[in-house]
Amino acid sequence: MPPHRHAPVRFAGPRRSRRVVHRLIAVLAAVFVGAGMLTAPAHAAPSVDEIEAAIDKQWEQLEPTIEKYNEVRSKLRVNRKKSKELEKKIQPLALESELAMGRIGELASQHYMTGPTVEAGALLADIKPGDLAEQLTILDRLAAHERNQIAGVLAIRDKFSAQKQKLDQLIADQVEQEADLAAKKKQIDAEIKRLKASMPKTVVSVEGCPTIEGVVAEAARTAIKRACQQVGDPYVWGATGPNSFDCSGLTQYAYKAAGIYLTHFTGAQWNEGRSVSRSEARPGDLVFFFSDLHHVGLYLGNGIMVHAPRTGKPVQVSSINNMPVAGFRRVT
Repeated sequence: MPPHRHAPVRFAGPRRSRRVVHRLIAVLAAVFVGAGMLTAPAHAAPSVDEIEAAIDKQWEQLEPTIEKYNEVRSKLRVNRKKSKELEKKIQPLALESELAMGRIGELASQHYMTGPTVEAGALLADIKPGDLAEQLTILDRLAAHERNQIAGVLAIRDKFSAQKQKLDQLIADQVEQEADLAAKKKQIDAEIKRLKASMPKTVVSVEGCPTIEGVVAEAARTAIKRACQQVGDPYVWGATGPNSFDCSGLTQYAYKAAGIYLTHFTGAQWNEGRSVSRSEARPGDLVFFFSDLHHVGLYLGNGIMVHAPRTGKPVQVSSINNMPVAGFRRVT
């Protein structure tokens, strides 16, 4: 193109303008992401089922560890007892050999310093004076029975000592193994505790009861925990805890822990709560049975409750459908 001529200026149409704008936005977005200015959406908190699955997985590691720990501790107790018994056997043998060696030493010292004793002199009467080799032979004969005794004692002592040495090494290995297992158990326990602590506040997870979700009221959570902790305790007529209960005694005891004081009588507890329908019932409500309201339990949701059934049956979790339901009452 001749130098005096200029290329014509072209104006972009609407479509091209939109493409340019979209491309510019994409470039800017990439720059911002690279610079950390755009953040990825936060991951959703794990569900209750996911947390429980993680706890189950940790427990699968913990239970074998506990049993191995129990095995090592039981073997350690046995081996320590054996070691003490061997020590008791070795001590008198060591003393006996020491005393026998002392007697031989005294006999030799007496012979070399003062000459033979009367008994030794009689035996050495026919020996030429100064013949040390012959004298030593006689001395050896005099001490032969002592040496035989020492040899026998030392053999038994060495046998026990060798056994104890092996046993002590085994004990040392088991002590180290016990410490390793205890550390592993502590680590898994801490992880399970952390996982349990990560449960939503509306979840109640107590040994003896299934995991219960959607417990809104704090008082209800406290009552459920306390009642579930009593699972296995015996039914005793008129008892209100802490180690035995009747039906209204259990519900009274559970809510007392939450600062709510119910009367120890099913009829009174019915009137101390407000009525809720079965469809509205939620964990922590009281559930009553029979037309005369002579039985009550603490509802856990999903058609189950924790209650003190009767004499011969301890506090337990069971279906509410095993008896005719009279109604539900909420005391929170």
